[in-house]
Amino acid sequence: MIIVKNSRDMENSTARRRRRGRPPAFDRETVLSRARETFWAHGYEGASIADLTAAMGITPQSLYAAFNSKADLYRAALEQYRGLGADTFSALGEPIDTVSAFERILRGSAEIFSAPEHPKGCMISTAVLNCASENEVIADHVAAMRRRSLDAFTARIERGIREGDMKAEMNPRALARFLGAIIQGMSVQARDGASLEELLDLAALAIAELARHRA
Repeated sequence: MIIVKNSRDMENSTARRRRRGRPPAFDRETVLSRARETFWAHGYEGASIADLTAAMGITPQSLYAAFNSKADLYRAALEQYRGLGADTFSALGEPIDTVSAFERILRGSAEIFSAPEHPKGCMISTAVLNCASENEVIADHVAAMRRRSLDAFTARIERGIREGDMKAEMNPRALARFLGAIIQGMSVQARDGASLEELLDLAALAIAELARHRA
């Protein structure tokens, strides 16, 4: 016997299939923040799709539908992470002297790296330093972010020389690398359990060295 469904039955059946196939609705920034925390804690290679979807509360299908790939999800998480320190690093562009700008960055970094509400350390400073060959594109992406930070530090010191608050005979790039190395070291120390007070002590030494180059 052939049963012919009426048009309403067919429409209802189609709608049910579409609902089953449609990814559940979620707030993109919320699930991205959960992915960010997972990557931050475990690194790119250490965070599996199973880890990520469990933390995000979505299915693998929804992850790929929303973010395309694990690599693209990581890039988006890195951009969201950068927003956490936006107020701190905005000091580079503010009308304050060079030492004060980097004091704010170093002290702010110490606070972010040691804050109890998220994983310790910096998600960018020490991210993907070693990886499998298939993940070199991600490693290059993060390294480029670090190079941009180094360029921004160098430009700020050069500005200080032009504005007369830093000595003209100093090496801006070398000093920028020194400050970047301190921030990377603070990240590692925080991951190893250094407290906020200990990181601030380290920041104070770096600020004192920077102050030696005041004009």
